[in-house]
Amino acid sequence: MARARLVVGTRGSPLALRQTELAVAALRRADPELAAADAVEIRVIRTSGDRFLDRPLAELGGKGLFTKEIEEALLEGTVDLAVHSMKDVPTVLPAGLVIGAVLPREDVRDVLLTRDGVDLAGLPPGAVVGTASLRRAAQVRAHRPDLRVVPLRGNVGTRLARLREGRVDATLLARAGLLRLACDPGPHLVLEPEVMLPAVAQGAVGLECRENDVKTLELLERIDHLPTRTCVEAERACLAELDGSCRTPIAGLCTVESGGYRFRALVAAPDGSEIWRAAARTADDPRPLAREIGRRLRRAAPDSLFASTR
Repeated sequence: MARARLVVGTRGSPLALRQTELAVAALRRADPELAAADAVEIRVIRTSGDRFLDRPLAELGGKGLFTKEIEEALLEGTVDLAVHSMKDVPTVLPAGLVIGAVLPREDVRDVLLTRDGVDLAGLPPGAVVGTASLRRAAQVRAHRPDLRVVPLRGNVGTRLARLREGRVDATLLARAGLLRLACDPGPHLVLEPEVMLPAVAQGAVGLECRENDVKTLELLERIDHLPTRTCVEAERACLAELDGSCRTPIAGLCTVESGGYRFRALVAAPDGSEIWRAAARTADDPRPLAREIGRRLRRAAPDSLFASTR
């Protein structure tokens, strides 16, 4: 059987597959040669993050757990491009790979899910909040030190099931995933960034390919969304300056506002007892500003939070 014109690597979760469908649809619109049903092959690749669901991500090493095996397939040439949630992509890519396009960003905010739709303040004392995210856990604890935060991993359906079963009193999800899946999660509250600052690159989908694959790069350039790419690159630049370990709660958000950019970031103690914040606006390229904010937070927070000392 002839090889498809384009082979796309992705994880196999419902959200990953939906994001890949959106990416393929954009590629088909950009290149009529991909319109035929057999022109594009979607190849599901199981990653380390998908295999080991019984332990927190921090214990598994954190960085690259949802991209490693897919990137290996790219480098081997068995797939032509990969579709990632950009918040899963390490700031340093393997040699020979690049992010060729970033799709338009979905809602960046987090959603608090409970059985009765209350906000953080409305949860009873000692309520159990399930999340695998150190960032979410630290910010929840900062708002409500009395709550008990427990690890909860799995896809959207798994986490909603744990809530319905009563194993946790609340959990948090990215609104982008719920919207892309057209999922009605039941009672929930959308948390503004002032309450829960999102993960770096949350809501953004990136397409990765080989840097010497000129044909694929030219195709990806046609669907690259520059405003999203600029904001995501700024957030990732800040994250790179922070050089956080897999145990460092970090959040960052760059938005287009009033003819310029607004950038916000934070670093937190895992128990939420301290949070270091920084914010600024610029009418110019936000990436230098983001790097400076990263350096500022790196100086302010203790060395013990980071992967290496100054």
